[in-house]
Amino acid sequence: MTEIKRKKGETFESMLRRFSKTLQRSKRLVEIKESRFREKPKSHKRAKDEALKRITNREKRQYLERIGKLVEDKKKRGGMHSGR
Repeated sequence: MTEIKRKKGETFESMLRRFSKTLQRSKRLVEIKESRFREKPKSHKRAKDEALKRITNREKRQYLERIGKLVEDKKKRGGMHSGR
């Protein structure tokens, strides 16, 4: 645990800056971020199933584009504000 005590006459901003620097130097922040968003490794079968699903969806989309039956909905593509 990184512990910083405020020096006499030190402003809060300088104490916070000192704390941030020591935290970065200790590499503790990197460890916390890595553990926070860590995902469990997928099973071999599940990874294969997801890959197969991606391939079939891609092929289905390409087929519909080729025959001209793919109607692209503008609300679903392009991010949050594309439909406006």
